[in-house]
Amino acid sequence: MQCSLTRRDFMRSSLAAAPLFIPRSALAQGDRPGANDRVGVALIGCGRRGQSYIDPGLPPRTQIVVACDVHGTRAELAAHKVNIKDVVQDYRRVLDRKDVEAVMIATPEHWHALIAIAACQAGKHVYVEEPLTLCVVEGRRMVEAARKYRRIVQVGSQQRSTIPNRDGCAFIRGGGIGHIQQVIAPNLNSPWFVDLPAEPIPAELDWDMWCGPSPLRPYHPNLFECEGKPGWMESRDFSTGNIGNWGGHAFDQVQWALGMDGTGPVKVLVDGPPLDPPRYTEPESRERGWQLCRRPSLAFEYANGTRLELSTGSISGAIFIGEKGKVEIRRGSVHSNPQELIENVQLPDGPSYTVAHINNWFDCIESGKLPVADVECGHRTATIFHLGNIGRQLGRNLRWDPVAEKFLGDDEANQLLDRPRRKGYELPDKV
Repeated sequence: MQCSLTRRDFMRSSLAAAPLFIPRSALAQGDRPGANDRVGVALIGCGRRGQSYIDPGLPPRTQIVVACDVHGTRAELAAHKVNIKDVVQDYRRVLDRKDVEAVMIATPEHWHALIAIAACQAGKHVYVEEPLTLCVVEGRRMVEAARKYRRIVQVGSQQRSTIPNRDGCAFIRGGGIGHIQQVIAPNLNSPWFVDLPAEPIPAELDWDMWCGPSPLRPYHPNLFECEGKPGWMESRDFSTGNIGNWGGHAFDQVQWALGMDGTGPVKVLVDGPPLDPPRYTEPESRERGWQLCRRPSLAFEYANGTRLELSTGSISGAIFIGEKGKVEIRRGSVHSNPQELIENVQLPDGPSYTVAHINNWFDCIESGKLPVADVECGHRTATIFHLGNIGRQLGRNLRWDPVAEKFLGDDEANQLLDRPRRKGYELPDKV
C-alpha cells in the first residue's frame, strides 16, 4: 500500500500542527508586548551556552538589560558583547526589576527549576535550557508555576524549530509509515561520582552559589567546567549525564514524532545488574565513565506497544521503524527507507535553529500561544531520561504511570523521583 501523505501534505500538516493556546484573558494586556515593542531580557548563566544566544544576535525586538552569572568575569564578557554595564552574580537581584520582562536561563541543570519557578512567580516569561531538570518532581513544579502565573516557558529543545525535524516528526505523527513498531535512540551514559580535591576558589566566582541546591563540593576547575576532566556534566550531584544532555534532544524528537508530548512510556526495561558508577578522585578523561555508565541496557514501552530502545541511534535523533518503512531524524536532517517516502533534507550547519527557537518564544509571548517546546513537553521528555537513570541505578524493570507520575508498586523507585536540597535552596511545596 502506498503512503498517502506527500511532502506537501506533511509540510502543511506540520505548519498546522496543534499550536496550543493560553486564553486571551490569561495574560493581562500589559503582559503581551506588541510586535514593535522591545522585550527586556535578563541573561542568567553567561557561560558557553549563554554566550551562544548573543553571538548569532538576538532578535531586534529584544534587549538584554542585565547579565547574571556566579562567575563575575563571564557576566562582564556577556554584558560587553551587548553593550551594557549591568552585571550581577545573584539571580534574585534581577527578578524584581521592572525592566526585565523575560529571563533566559543557561545555568547548569541543577539550578533550572529554582530559577524558572521564581521567575514565573515574579511575572517573568522564561526560556530555559535542556536538560530541563535533575528529577521528575522539579519538572512538574515548573509546569505548575508556568500555568499558575500564566507565563510562557520555552525549553531549549531547538530541534523543534528546525524545518527537517519539524516536518519529519509531523510525517511520522501523521501516519506516514503506519504504526510505529520500534524506535532506536542513542545509548548514552548516566552520571557518576566526582570527588576531586579542593583547589583555591577564583575571586570572581561565588562557588557556594554555584553549588546551590546540590551538595557543597570542593571547588576544582575540572568540576566547574561543563566538559572538563570530567566536568560537572558527568557528576551525579549536578547533572543527569549524557543520557539527559544529548539524549534529551533525541527523546524530545521521539516524543514529538509519536504524538506523546503530554504523556510518556509505561514501562522501563532494564537488562543487566545495577549500575556501579566509578568515582573520579583525580582529573581524568570522561572516556572510562562514558563506557561504564552506558549499562545496564535500557528500553521503554508505550501503552500502544511502541518500543523505544537505546542502542546505536543518532546522538541527537532517532530511527523510527513502522509498517511502511523507516525514517531517521537527526539534527537538521531527515532520511527514509524506502527513499521515496519522504524528501531527504539536510540543513547546513549554523545558528539558525537557535535563533528560530528564540523567535518562537518571543512570538508566543506576544500572542499568548504555547511555544513549540512548551515546559510540559520538556518535562515529559526529561522524565524519560530520569526513568532511565533510576532503572539503571536499581537494575530492574519498572512500571510507570504517566498520569500520576509514580512508579507502580515500587516504593524504593518512587523515593528517587525527587532529590534532597541544601538548606536555603529548597523547592517550594506549592508554587
